[in-house]
Amino acid sequence: MLSHSGDDSPSNRQLKRGLVYHLCSRLNNMSIIGISTSPSYLLLVQQIAPSLIRPPPPRHPSSLPPLLPNLCPENCKLSCTDRQECCHSQCLGSCTEPNNDTACSGCLHYFHEDHCVPDCPPDTYKFEGWRCISMDFCSGVHLTGDPHFVIHGGECTPDCPSGFTRNETNRMLCNACNGPCDKPCTSPVIDSVDAAQSLKDCTVIEGNLDINIRRGNNIASELESFMGLIQTVTGYVKIRHSHALGSLSFLKSLRLINGQELIDNMYAFSAINNQHLQYLWDWNQHNLTIENGRLFFRRNPKLCMSEIHKMWEKTGIAVKPEEGDFRNNGERASCESYILKFKSNITASHNITLTWERYRPPEYDLISFIVYYKESPFQNITEFDGQDGCGLNSWHMVDVDFPQESDVYPEVSLPNLKPWTQYAIFVKAITLQVEDKHVTGAKSDIIYIRTRPSLPSMPKEPRAFANSSTRLMVKWSPPAFPNGNLTFYLVRWQQQPEDRELYQHNYCSKELKVPIRIPATGNIDMDDSTKPTKSDLAGGEKGPCCACQKTPEEKDREKDDRVFFKIFENFLHNAIFLPRPPDRRRRDIFGFANNTLMADGYGRGNTTFGPGDNSTDGIPPIREYPFSEEKSAAESLDISTLRPFTVYRIDIHACNEEVGRCSAGAFVFARTKPADKADDIPGKVIYERSDKIEGCVVLRWPEPLMPNGLILMYEIKFRPGTEPEKHECVSRQQYRENRGARLTNLGSGNYSAQVRATSLAGNGSWTESVFFYVPPPKRDDGVTFYLVIIIPIIVTLFIACLTTILFFVNKKRNSDRLGNGVLYASVNPEYFSAEMYVPDEWEVAREKITMHKELGQGSFGMVYEGLAKGVVKDDPETRVAIKTVNETASMRERIEFLNEASVMKEFNCHHVVRLLGVVSQGQPTLVIMELMTRGDLKSHLRSLRKENSTTQVLPPLKKMIQMAGEIADGMSYLNANKFVHRDLAARNCMVGEDYTVKIGDFGMTRDIYETDYYRKGGKGLLPVRWMSPESLKDGVFTTMADV
Repeated sequence: MLSHSGDDSPSNRQLKRGLVYHLCSRLNNMSIIGISTSPSYLLLVQQIAPSLIRPPPPRHPSSLPPLLPNLCPENCKLSCTDRQECCHSQCLGSCTEPNNDTACSGCLHYFHEDHCVPDCPPDTYKFEGWRCISMDFCSGVHLTGDPHFVIHGGECTPDCPSGFTRNETNRMLCNACNGPCDKPCTSPVIDSVDAAQSLKDCTVIEGNLDINIRRGNNIASELESFMGLIQTVTGYVKIRHSHALGSLSFLKSLRLINGQELIDNMYAFSAINNQHLQYLWDWNQHNLTIENGRLFFRRNPKLCMSEIHKMWEKTGIAVKPEEGDFRNNGERASCESYILKFKSNITASHNITLTWERYRPPEYDLISFIVYYKESPFQNITEFDGQDGCGLNSWHMVDVDFPQESDVYPEVSLPNLKPWTQYAIFVKAITLQVEDKHVTGAKSDIIYIRTRPSLPSMPKEPRAFANSSTRLMVKWSPPAFPNGNLTFYLVRWQQQPEDRELYQHNYCSKELKVPIRIPATGNIDMDDSTKPTKSDLAGGEKGPCCACQKTPEEKDREKDDRVFFKIFENFLHNAIFLPRPPDRRRRDIFGFANNTLMADGYGRGNTTFGPGDNSTDGIPPIREYPFSEEKSAAESLDISTLRPFTVYRIDIHACNEEVGRCSAGAFVFARTKPADKADDIPGKVIYERSDKIEGCVVLRWPEPLMPNGLILMYEIKFRPGTEPEKHECVSRQQYRENRGARLTNLGSGNYSAQVRATSLAGNGSWTESVFFYVPPPKRDDGVTFYLVIIIPIIVTLFIACLTTILFFVNKKRNSDRLGNGVLYASVNPEYFSAEMYVPDEWEVAREKITMHKELGQGSFGMVYEGLAKGVVKDDPETRVAIKTVNETASMRERIEFLNEASVMKEFNCHHVVRLLGVVSQGQPTLVIMELMTRGDLKSHLRSLRKENSTTQVLPPLKKMIQMAGEIADGMSYLNANKFVHRDLAARNCMVGEDYTVKIGDFGMTRDIYETDYYRKGGKGLLPVRWMSPESLKDGVFTTMADV
């Protein structure tokens, strides 16, 4: 495989058998991919692509392509770049640039002047199936000792094809032969099937033909394909030590041996030591002439002398054979055979029963009989066809014992035969050899018996398409196994009901789209070829054995099975979800109780048509439509008188009149085309005014008689006088309920209306306009009384109730701003905190505080990061956390905010957050605290989760124990100072820059020095999740309750 990967190699682009993602540009060892390394081949490669055999430049490992390719996007047909960009349409494998036919790693078709092209341009020729070259280049390409390449059929090839010979004047051109072409060849020693390939299409062997095939399995057919055209050998023919040969029938065209060169100057044909050679040619159909020389046969133990003498007579050799010419032949063969005669045969479709005469050899013991049989379309087969020296045999064999009863003939029944198939059959008696005597036996002549016909297989590839709104054209292919003489095809069709779900949908809903009329093709969804998505040999078992190749018959049968399963799948999609009544007669998928039809009494049925079924809910009852049928002698049928835009199931059966029955049915679904006027409403639209309901008119119209499939809805357009027209949608269910449509809330005046139907095929035509008048409504005095007196009273009462509710809500809100019902007197309530709080040594001037950024929302308000001047000794500026209180905070919240600052003044512990100062003068009030840069412990731990962090990891156990100790130390300090925290949680533990954990948030902290406990009274919020049971029960808080 010559290939290219985007470098400067001029023409290394060839892909064979498979898809390659990254292709190598040069190879050091060509043998690893099957390229010959002989000097002659390297000379050819040097002429074609010199860069291919130069050593490649070193490449860094990082520049090598990946071992596994990325999947290309769906819009890229064959290849893409490493960046998922689509390559040019002529690229195969991969490419270095998108949409560039010069950047392909491999070409889909041909390579020409650094471009991938779909075909070679004029004045260029295809070479090796992958590149385009000029005539001058082709004339210079040749292998050592071989003639120049030739140009034929737009290609540069090593030699002329079969039926052509080189032009005598211009050796690069080919001329057609008058009759069969002689292709002279020089034969090597044929010691294998591979060696025989060199003689393919050869007709004349210039020199000698030497065959020496010692081993091989079932090679007769392969030898015949390579050597079956040889007609003349100018020298001699020597067959020696070819133990794999059972006959010479593979040289079926050999007619002349010239004998220009002889073996030992005497023999033109020699067969020596061929252990399994038992048959030469069928001399009734084969003629062979030897012009010079004699025959020589030696040590062929299974070749009878009668065969040798018959060849001597047929070849016309005038010189009689000498005594030593035919020696040691036929020693292990039954050359003196008694001809067995058959007595009777009984033939059926799938078996043949035979009897033959009783045979008892006079001087031998009879072991058994062997019956040989095989398919034989023609009556020209021999016993040795399909046999080789390795024991492989195309004949089927059945052993039959000699019957013990004296009046019973030997009998055999050959089972599992194909119907209407001719078989070749013969019987051979196997006897026990007696010493010092030649083996004798008995066998019958080959007889030919054809089995009886049977049911044919299903017709293949059924397809149907619509000719018009009432006609369907159905075509199919003959069955793969006719099993007899087909007399006609039976075509049956049945109307299919529409999907019942279509009746239940409301197509007036905006979520459902109305169908658009598109002509139906009716073609079945069936692929031209069904191919496996994965190679059958991919990932096979290891070992020297390969999977046996399937015969063409097996491949055809598998293809038919795949087509059947495809049709069956389509059938399931169309029919399995259709509900059936419980009392419905069961039928198989082909429509017959026993998969067959009797051929008698066939006739075309009539299909009756009528308007749609009526039902109150709009869903017609389940209906089994009748079948219609017609015979056809051809492989197509035009079905007429069908309903428009209707789905039909069509079954095609192959029928054998001699059998009297038909095959199972191949079926296809197809829909007829829509009819132009089928959805038009027949007749006129009439109207009825309702006396009970004012402004209501009922429009009625008949349904279309034979619509295109199913009526989905109706559309009404009406116009009140000269005003713009309005549209009203009427679903199928609404029409069935009212037998029309009801228009309500119409104003008085003159109206005109039109109606049209919408089916599965689209919209029909509008009807003629219908005109009607809606009178003005009649007013009642009682109604006037309600409008003038009662309604104003109700409105007045509603406004009074609403005013009362707003008053009490506002009063309740104002009382809640001063918690627990305690009133605090203040001249200016907005500065209440300043009057309740007495500034002391913790007071910090407001101008010394600078806020920078928000850190987050605290218990009372926003917390900021900022700078404070002079709050820490020997530190002119300190980064601090600044807590504020919301402007909308109630009086209770402002008091609690300052209470937290007052509590923190008492603390001086390394594991308790320190208070640095308070700004109580002016608004807003600020509390300056120690800055804990890593936030609260809860958020810090959550940030270390895998989904939130890619670099940090969970703290080790030692660190977590240290954190717990720091928290315990802080709580121990509070306990020693008789403070109860009441809200110890991870969210209230702060983490510093050096990961030190400190206790914070003292909004609920209380001093219990005098009583050792604190009892909560009144109303307030408590952290229920973190409270101890005794605190929840009695409202008592102690230092023990914190932990």
